[in-house]
Amino acid sequence: MIGVDTNVLVRLLVADDGRQAQAVGEFFAQRTGADPAFVSAVVLIESLWVLGRRFGYSRSTLLDALRRMMTSPELNFEHGGRLAEILENADPSLSDIADHLIAWSCEKAGCERTVTFDKRAAKRNPSMELLT
Repeated sequence: MIGVDTNVLVRLLVADDGRQAQAVGEFFAQRTGADPAFVSAVVLIESLWVLGRRFGYSRSTLLDALRRMMTSPELNFEHGGRLAEILENADPSLSDIADHLIAWSCEKAGCERTVTFDKRAAKRNPSMELLT
């Protein structure tokens, strides 16, 4: 398995640089279910942010793309099972995905809770609480 950085995942989805798009295409053509590319949670969230902010993709377009990528055997997502659960719930926002993964990572690390100033995150994640 070979890990990918944010710029590689973004080039997979946005062929805005011909040379890099060709290299990405060749790289992913070699990936299989037995030898997938690994997408860390940090790369995923950063990619979604870049695609939304820099390239102007809508939330629904990004969520659709993420759902399609999750079904690809050539991609292995960190916390893939948890990510699939998040996506199965009522249409989360992109920030909800990040908040859920943050809370879940903290739980897995043995944290009793995750403190935040984000009222929405605290409301949507039982293991998050407002730091007041």
